[in-house]
Amino acid sequence: MTKKGVVLVLFWFLSLISLSCAATLSVSRQKIQVRNHLNRLNKPPVKTIQSPDGDIIDCVHMSHQPAFDHPFLKDHKVQMRPSYHPEGLFDENKVSDTDTEKPKQRSNSITQLWHTNGKCPQGTIPIRRTKEEDVLRASSVKRYGKKKHRAIPQPRSADPDLTNESGHQHAIAYVEGDKYYGAKATINVWEPKIQQPNEFSLSQLWILGGSFGEDLNSIEAGWQVSPDLYGDNNTRLFTYWTSDAYQATGCYNLLCSGFIQINSEIAMGASISPVSAYRNSQYDISILVWKDPKEGHWWMQFGNDYVLGYWPSFLFSYLADSASMIEWGGEVVNSEPDGHHTSTQMGSGRFPEEGFGKSSYFRNIQVVDDSNNLKAPKGLGTFTEQSNCYDVQTGSNGDWGHYFYYGGPGKNPNCP
Repeated sequence: MTKKGVVLVLFWFLSLISLSCAATLSVSRQKIQVRNHLNRLNKPPVKTIQSPDGDIIDCVHMSHQPAFDHPFLKDHKVQMRPSYHPEGLFDENKVSDTDTEKPKQRSNSITQLWHTNGKCPQGTIPIRRTKEEDVLRASSVKRYGKKKHRAIPQPRSADPDLTNESGHQHAIAYVEGDKYYGAKATINVWEPKIQQPNEFSLSQLWILGGSFGEDLNSIEAGWQVSPDLYGDNNTRLFTYWTSDAYQATGCYNLLCSGFIQINSEIAMGASISPVSAYRNSQYDISILVWKDPKEGHWWMQFGNDYVLGYWPSFLFSYLADSASMIEWGGEVVNSEPDGHHTSTQMGSGRFPEEGFGKSSYFRNIQVVDDSNNLKAPKGLGTFTEQSNCYDVQTGSNGDWGHYFYYGGPGKNPNCP
């Protein structure tokens, strides 16, 4: 071999070693990043509960929860109860036994799966433990537990391309044009089928302030199926918040500093059980989010019995005052696998016209006004990007107040 040939072989060999070292360093750096992030999220537990679905629930002392990693919360005194509940919260009518179209009971009881194996002591809160594989499924450690930018339904948008730019599709009811201080709904719980692991299906309420640009404030709560976030297809309770349109601030559940939990019985991100079945038992959950008129924090209540905690008002700009829009409904990610619409289901996977026991519903939807009263929504609008894929239909009666059926199968002959 010539001298030149030897040099080239040597150069090629050194390049391979260099690339190999760089790749090893990159993997090592990522492992360190992931480990550090897990150490930040997973606080030392007082007790650990193994859930039947594979989750580990850590009972963490209330004062050690992730919220208190926030610099503004270092000396925060936890508020153990809201100063005020909204007026009219416990005034809902009992369901009439003569109403054949609606369930005979107000709701079948729903719990979280981990409850079958134990409960957390008083003074602690249950936190779903984040595992290494959870973080590795995210596009980066920094983006773990965050929604993608522009994931919000924009009913007012004049440009239909803008609303589907992110591949997110919605079927929602909404109100706007006033000042809102909270929202409530009872949401039918299902386990929709997800076609691709990077897609999700959720049903939630949105409390929104600001514009749909870079400064949107949002508080969100409901149920979701998200293989990417949780590593399975279980239906789970979730919350979300952002103060800058999903860019740098906010996260799901307790996956960053923000929401302060005070409840020892309900775990954010844990599986809900049981779920509704087609032409069978129907299950629903009630969610209320409202602004405490005295302290200004945004509180969340799950069902009639569980006040979960609050988002401190300083997290937000517009929502520090009030919300300008409330939305209720479903959202899915349509990644258009193979160039076709996804077959990821929204709600029950059935269209609204099929009605009770078949399609999914929101009932007793209300807003909180500036006098801290729960009121029926005025001027309820609806919005969906493609009604032949997912749709929404509103109605009202004595038992369910303002309600709507929503959802659909995604891909079908009219939605190719």
